Amino acid sequence: MRRAVELFSIERMASRSPFIEETWQARSEPEEFFISVAASHWEIVITRQSSMSRLTVRGPETKATTVPIPADAEFFGIQFTLGTFMPSLRPAQLVDRSLILPLVSETSFWLDGAAWELPGPGNADVFVERLVRAGLLAHDPLVPRALQGDLTGLSTRSIQRRVSRATGLTRGAIRQIERAEGAVELLARGVSAPDVARRAGYADQSHLTRSLGRFVGQTPSQIVTSAAGEPEPSLSFKTASPPRR
Repeated sequence: MRRAVELFSIERMASRSPFIEETWQARSEPEEFFISVAASHWEIVITRQSSMSRLTVRGPETKATTVPIPADAEFFGIQFTLGTFMPSLRPAQLVDRSLILPLVSETSFWLDGAAWELPGPGNADVFVERLVRAGLLAHDPLVPRALQGDLTGLSTRSIQRRVSRATGLTRGAIRQIERAEGAVELLARGVSAPDVARRAGYADQSHLTRSLGRFVGQTPSQIVTSAAGEPEPSLSFKTASPPRR
């Protein structure tokens, strides 16, 4: 089984909005499942299938899971920056969960008692700006500073409370996910597993393997094989990582 980045042709787009990390588009692939990796960011995903649409709020995820792929569907996602959150949807309640918002029509959905047009690639920034003006989207600038260690004058407890309020995660959890992401990039570039473990700050190669099993759903050797474009090994060689949604 492959990760989304290995399976889908994903078009990623930058945004000028300080609230948006990136937007992306993709289409279904002729496979039943994919590995959805851990992610510290939350996102809104619009799925269009035949004449039906669905808007899903996907919270941050603390472990890799297997996810079914709907047939003949198109996807558009808005991934939000760390520190951006919806006050009416507590981030802690969205961790490892998703929420489908009710539709008004094929082109609009209900949010906070009002109808909102489903966003798309051409109006994502405007959509987010409207949410901000309506008080439905907020941003705590302390969060990115806290993750960079650029804070003075605040207690560790106060910092952690604000990071958790805005992200649903602890700083430690976010850093572990980011470290696993960095390890995957190094492996894909051909760095050996022992060197990746050392450079990414793992205690040893076994620690690296356990971390990638949890957050990525693959072993270092599977990641290297995928990056090299070689056939995937049989299931008997796969890591027994816990499922993700």
